Amino acid sequence: MAFISQFVREYLLAVQFFTRIPITGRLAGWVGYSPALLRASAAHFPGVGVLAGLAAAAVYALLLAVLPDTSFSPLVAAALSSVATVLLTGGFHEDGLADVADGLGGSYDRDRALDIMKDSRVGAFGAMALMLALLAKVALLALLGSVEGVPVSLEEAPFASWYLCTALLAGHVVSRGLPLLLIRLLPHVGDSAASKSKPLADQISLGRLVIAFTWCFWALALAALALDAINLIVACSFAVLALLWMGRLFRRRLQGFTGDCLGATQQVCEIAFYLGLAVSL
Repeated sequence: MAFISQFVREYLLAVQFFTRIPITGRLAGWVGYSPALLRASAAHFPGVGVLAGLAAAAVYALLLAVLPDTSFSPLVAAALSSVATVLLTGGFHEDGLADVADGLGGSYDRDRALDIMKDSRVGAFGAMALMLALLAKVALLALLGSVEGVPVSLEEAPFASWYLCTALLAGHVVSRGLPLLLIRLLPHVGDSAASKSKPLADQISLGRLVIAFTWCFWALALAALALDAINLIVACSFAVLALLWMGRLFRRRLQGFTGDCLGATQQVCEIAFYLGLAVSL
């Protein structure tokens, strides 16, 4: 019972930290807070992806069922499912992507780039990165909803919804698990005094990584009910390649990572997952 209680507390703290879902009152008092508890909650980031993936999948499936049977229906469903995830998370990861793009695009000097990333204002590089990332995500989800062999007519909507729902769930979960490897492999270079992510970034143990990737395993196992194993292998391979590219970029330009880097990596890995899935199909 103590293990289950601790597991739930860690998970709820991760939900509180990375979503707009209110954890208040007596429940918040029971969950509590400490740097150690926040550090432990990192193992449940992929579990937060379960909530984001379910929200996106529910909106996609509902819209696919009620919209007219046209070739544009998957595009509308993809756009509004993305809106749902942004509302759920408060654009936390998208904000990280914009900050990283502004910092790395605004200066080749490491210290200056880190200073730019702390600025809450969005610059030209950040705006372009956000626009292109959202465009890529919506386009890929629309493509996956329209691919030949995947039914999208009203009569076959339940199967089409199942296919896309599992892909969305797996994409959100896996893309939140992979950035945890950056915490393991790179030093945190943000402002220790001001950074909210510093307790998360002190280090992550192998045991915590096992918990995180257990979340990923179950999401992929569910996706395997609708997708072939080769589809998932290719999708995950693309996401891993994206992680390696982002890690190399941060090591070369920043000599480490910040909380914004984790958010940016999540976005890039999610897009890469959908791209790999589309290529495999």
